[in-house]
Amino acid sequence: MSNKTNTHHGFPWGHIVGLILSIALTLLAAGLALYTDLSLTVIVWIIFSLAFLQAAIQLFMFMHIREGDGAWQIGKMLSAAFIAIVIVYGSVWVMTNMH
Repeated sequence: MSNKTNTHHGFPWGHIVGLILSIALTLLAAGLALYTDLSLTVIVWIIFSLAFLQAAIQLFMFMHIREGDGAWQIGKMLSAAFIAIVIVYGSVWVMTNMH
């Protein structure tokens, strides 16, 4: 049985890089929404893309997605992705179909 203890006790550079990238993506999305003359559809697609990229960065940098038990980890990620897609699509559907 292997010992999977974390032997790295240095400065958390990965977390700092993840934080800076997350802040940059958030500011980029806000800047696109507030200060560009792009159409609403283009802005929404760009913001969704940036949000997906930010979620991936946070999964790898903060939630240590590379650590885990193979198939079990994939199953958890697929179920979480399904729930996230349903929530986002359902929210957009409700907001566009309100009377």
